[in-house]
Amino acid sequence: MTAARTLTLYGRLYCHLCDDMAAALAPIAREFGCAIEVVDVDSAADLEARYGERVPVLVHAGVELCHYFLDPARVRARLGEIR
Repeated sequence: MTAARTLTLYGRLYCHLCDDMAAALAPIAREFGCAIEVVDVDSAADLEARYGERVPVLVHAGVELCHYFLDPARVRARLGEIR
């Protein structure tokens, strides 16, 4: 899967907001033929320093689309640009 077709979800394993965003994001990713890469921010000191408690954060091609809660309209608009 190319970078243009990959959504990166930064979060934590024990984060219920992260689980909620991943679940809400899954059907949108399927709709647009995108993969979801889940990255645990606790796996690297630089990620933990960058995101701290501000998770989940959804990124596409280096652009932050939303954090804490999924913004379906923004995600669909962004992915619509790559169709």
